[in-house]
Amino acid sequence: MDGSSKAHQISDLAELERIYGQPMAASIRKEIDYIHPHYQAFIEAAPFAVLATSGPDGLDASPRGDPAGFIHVQDEKTLLLPDRRGNNRIDSLRNIISDPRVAIIFLIPGIGETVRVNGRASIHNDPALLERFAIEGKVPHTVLKIAVEAVFFQCSRAILRSGLWKAEQQIERSSLPSLGTILSDLSGSEIDGEKYDADLPQRLKTSIY
Repeated sequence: MDGSSKAHQISDLAELERIYGQPMAASIRKEIDYIHPHYQAFIEAAPFAVLATSGPDGLDASPRGDPAGFIHVQDEKTLLLPDRRGNNRIDSLRNIISDPRVAIIFLIPGIGETVRVNGRASIHNDPALLERFAIEGKVPHTVLKIAVEAVFFQCSRAILRSGLWKAEQQIERSSLPSLGTILSDLSGSEIDGEKYDADLPQRLKTSIY
């Protein structure tokens, strides 16, 4: 970092607060420590969420998706999140074992506002619990039980600025490197990228659950 960058680096909380000023009253009042029915409506309408965790090996932000309402509101202080099959890195679960703190952001297609939940997660594999979340006869490997500590909405500015839900913002998948290309290049051609790409559609179809 050069001298100019250091001169403009902010490392003092008071200076940061001077730049941004005080939060609006609504920014404070919107946060509660339980799932109000209004927030429950958003959670139950969301088919996609991002789960953030922290552990000794670093941070993780993991996309999660299923039919809307897949993260179940058990009660006003508890969420249940099924952990579907994936690549078995289980970065989020490894983190939760050592640090149960989690954050989740819920996104709903076409809706600008998002809802965030902070809490503490534990990992469960009770057969009866897993069966509650079966899809196409397949149960999740585990279910996360999240003890809710904070819930609040975030306004639509980020979604509006990004144009996330605008159809004209969509781009062709072919305009970006394929997964096979990425894997082939990063592995020094140890992984056959063309075969990976050719097999991927069928692999996704047969292994989504």
